Amino acid sequence: MDTSDPIIALCIAGSRAEFEGRQTDAYAIYAQAWATAQDDYEACIAAHYMARSVTDPNEIFRWNREALNRAEAVNNEQVQSFYGSLYLNMGHSHELLGEQTEAERFYALAAELGAVHQPSDS
Repeated sequence: MDTSDPIIALCIAGSRAEFEGRQTDAYAIYAQAWATAQDDYEACIAAHYMARSVTDPNEIFRWNREALNRAEAVNNEQVQSFYGSLYLNMGHSHELLGEQTEAERFYALAAELGAVHQPSDS
């Protein structure tokens, strides 16, 4: 990943804010990344981070779906390494919405790529 890319740099800054407990700042930084993304690759990354910054299950699903849609639109090796994580996130989104069959489908897709779902204890 090219950390000199402005969108990636914003997402790194947002993650720093997130890990420091500054959730409002993280959301604002991720929203800036989303607003300034110039192609599907950058939008995929920004949407992934937007999903992390919201708490409503419908919004989490919406952003995870957007990230996956944008990755599919890129359709090249640039995003191939993202798919395991994107599928895990979609599985989690469906789980939050009570859609266990769809969740399992996405977890299976992730597992095919070597990304294994680790259920939370909560």
